Amino acid sequence: MQRHIMALTQSYHDHKPGILSSLFSGLVRSLEQVTEANSRISEVERFQAMSDEALAARGIKREDIVRHVFRDVFWL
Repeated sequence: MQRHIMALTQSYHDHKPGILSSLFSGLVRSLEQVTEANSRISEVERFQAMSDEALAARGIKREDIVRHVFRDVFWL
C-alpha cells in the first residue's frame, strides 16, 4: 500500500500543475492571508484596549497602533 501511495505522489509531482492544483494553491494562499489578517486585527484591538500609559511604556502612540502592527507589510 505504501509503495502505491509513493508512486502516486511521485507521479503527481512529475506533472506540471494543472488548473485544480493552481486553484487549490490560490485558495490556500487566500486562507493564509485571512488568518494572518485576523491575527493582526486582534493585535490592533489588544493595543487599542491598553491605556495611553501602557502604550507609552511600549513606545507606541495611540494613533500609531495600526502602523506598528502592520509595519512589516505596509509602509504608512
